[in-house]
Amino acid sequence: MVVPRPRHACLRPAAAAALAWWLVLGVAPDVAAQPVVEAPERAAPERAAPEREGDEPVDAPPDGEGAGGAAAAAAGPNGGGDGDGDGDGDGEAAPVATAAVRYTLEGLEVEGNERTSLPVILRFVPFSVGDVLDVADEELELTRYRLLGTGFFSSARLSLKKGSKRGAAVLVVHVTERNTLVVQNLSMGIAADEDADGNAKPLSPFLGVEAAETNLAGTGILVGARLGLAADQWTLGARFADPAVLGSPWSLSASFYYADARDFFGNRQVSFESPGLVSERAVTDYAVVAYKRLGGTLGAGHDLAVATRLSFDYRLERIAAIVPTVASHLRGATREPIDFDIEPGVSVLSELRAGVVYDTRDTPFLPKRGVVTGLQLGAGLTPLGSSYGFAKAEAELRAWWSLPWSHVVGLHAEVGAIFGAPPFFERFYVGDYTDLLPDRVFGLNPDRRQPPNYLGTDIAEVRYGDYAARLAGEYRIPLYAGTGSVYGVDFFALVGLYAVAAKRDLVDPPSGYSGAALAPLDLTYNLGFRVETYVGGFSLAFSNLLGLLPGRGGDRK
Repeated sequence: MVVPRPRHACLRPAAAAALAWWLVLGVAPDVAAQPVVEAPERAAPERAAPEREGDEPVDAPPDGEGAGGAAAAAAGPNGGGDGDGDGDGDGEAAPVATAAVRYTLEGLEVEGNERTSLPVILRFVPFSVGDVLDVADEELELTRYRLLGTGFFSSARLSLKKGSKRGAAVLVVHVTERNTLVVQNLSMGIAADEDADGNAKPLSPFLGVEAAETNLAGTGILVGARLGLAADQWTLGARFADPAVLGSPWSLSASFYYADARDFFGNRQVSFESPGLVSERAVTDYAVVAYKRLGGTLGAGHDLAVATRLSFDYRLERIAAIVPTVASHLRGATREPIDFDIEPGVSVLSELRAGVVYDTRDTPFLPKRGVVTGLQLGAGLTPLGSSYGFAKAEAELRAWWSLPWSHVVGLHAEVGAIFGAPPFFERFYVGDYTDLLPDRVFGLNPDRRQPPNYLGTDIAEVRYGDYAARLAGEYRIPLYAGTGSVYGVDFFALVGLYAVAAKRDLVDPPSGYSGAALAPLDLTYNLGFRVETYVGGFSLAFSNLLGLLPGRGGDRK
């Protein structure tokens, strides 16, 4: 499935004080009994320890295997640099090997694992006894990244040990385990409305937290739970994932969720009648839809390669919605009826999804190099009882490059399209694409504001859309790296452009706009700190605070 952006796991300004208290009080670090040999480039650096006699880095041959192997070791896995595998080129120039260095794999050994079982670790190592191992094979480094990507280890290193005969070698996997009871998502902030001048009117706080044990009893099994709270809204859920069902190469996942939620429709001068929601008449600026969702998913996955994974899942849920009987608003300068995009009363959502992800990041939360890209396709299946027939496609690309002065630049791009008639909560929400409005919290939408509209376009008329795109660039400055409760702290700044539009916005745009203003796009930006800790990664972002500033252009509520 498409990998979600890291911005969903963020602490809004209201949560910064709470995290500060946690940092002051401290949490005992997870110290492995056997430190690893070499520290990879990541936010949680490892402490060095003497290598065992006979061990060699994976990009160097075991001793006594000839001059060609020594040349390859000096040159590093890519034929250049200092041979330490970090790609920084800080060593002296070395001759490039003229021939590949290969060994027959005689065995595999794992060191440093105290909780994680041996089969779980070897599941992520795509080499077997008898394989011919090329020390320059890119899969060796991807294997290390994949081990780090599990979240089970704060470090991972591969090395070779001399085999029983010439041309044979043993692959040794060194790991340092980390805490696996983690907070996977944490979102806190203030939901707001706005006045006619675009000034924010804070309404109420919201909270979303998801925690999981990602390596239950060392088996690699994940069990987790989540809770979301907002004004007059709440949701809870649980999930389970087994990366190797009965020792097979297939994974199995399942989830359950329930939501009692509200959403708000209408741009300006909203008029509506809803006998089923008498209490909501106090919300005079919006037509309110109250709905409940009860459902679950069942999925499976399979690795296509070291860095590529295929997944499938089926979702079934029951929806009960109370929808206004009549509602209208000003769209542009014209009064029009409001389409709520949900069936009143009880309806069913039955959806089948398939996705593929390619991931070469060197570490999941604070990557310095690598790419993660994904494609997800979904379809509402009316033959399987769905009240909603639709097709949905999403694609995402994120890439990072480490600069010579140790800073990091990133590029984030995503695009999506929907065809048919899904329920509104399956459509693209503008707040999920601009950093200046809160994301949805596990499906809850606590905020009522329109986007800031810095470019003065008809994006001010959009809340949900059938098409969406986002392109952003990010610059990160590492500030701290350690091995205690806090593994790493980076400052980041992001700027980008996004667009969200419904089909009607393209074929029948709102009145009152002309020229370039008919393109529903706007600027987004963010800055703050990303912190990787013993209990997970957090973004201390200031976007929610920046989003409380008045809009710069376009018609506002």
